[in-house]
Amino acid sequence: MLNKIILILLLSVSVFAQKPKMKKIFNGKDLKGWIVPDDKNCWTVEDGLLKVKSEPTKKGSILWTENKYEDFIIQVDFKMGDGRVDSGIFLKSELNQVQIGISGSLKRDMTASPYVIGKMYPKEATKVKDILKMEDWNTMKVKVVGKNYQVWLNGIEVMDYTTESIPESGPIGLQLHPGNEMSIYYKNLSVAKL
Repeated sequence: MLNKIILILLLSVSVFAQKPKMKKIFNGKDLKGWIVPDDKNCWTVEDGLLKVKSEPTKKGSILWTENKYEDFIIQVDFKMGDGRVDSGIFLKSELNQVQIGISGSLKRDMTASPYVIGKMYPKEATKVKDILKMEDWNTMKVKVVGKNYQVWLNGIEVMDYTTESIPESGPIGLQLHPGNEMSIYYKNLSVAKL
């Protein structure tokens, strides 16, 4: 009996020690820690939310973290706004992105699917149609280890992909796709280094 108790305690400590510590990368007040593009009016903070809205010329832009990452987990809450939402999370460069919203090229929702330069959408996330809340907040978690990344949407794993084009290190970016009249909201952005 004592051996079982010791084993359970050791397993509990081991699991607890392995859980990565998430650190906020958006403070809900301003864009400290981010490289703000020239069209900074597209990226505003209000009521604890990062509000992303296209400007009249619809030229689009990317909001990059100042920090660079190797292996990491990023978790964000997002809510679709107005228009044809086409956003996403760039992983260490513009070469690999996890899509949020309507694909400009495919003209349909590809949320949680990888977009890779030169390959477009090499894989489509599964179960998204049943999981994605179009009128409410969603949570997306992306885990990047080496050349592999996995995506969870609202707690359910929906995609696992390995790419050759991802750099060893780089910043994390949020996209405002050019050519669209749209808005999207983000909150609770956090990262854990692995």
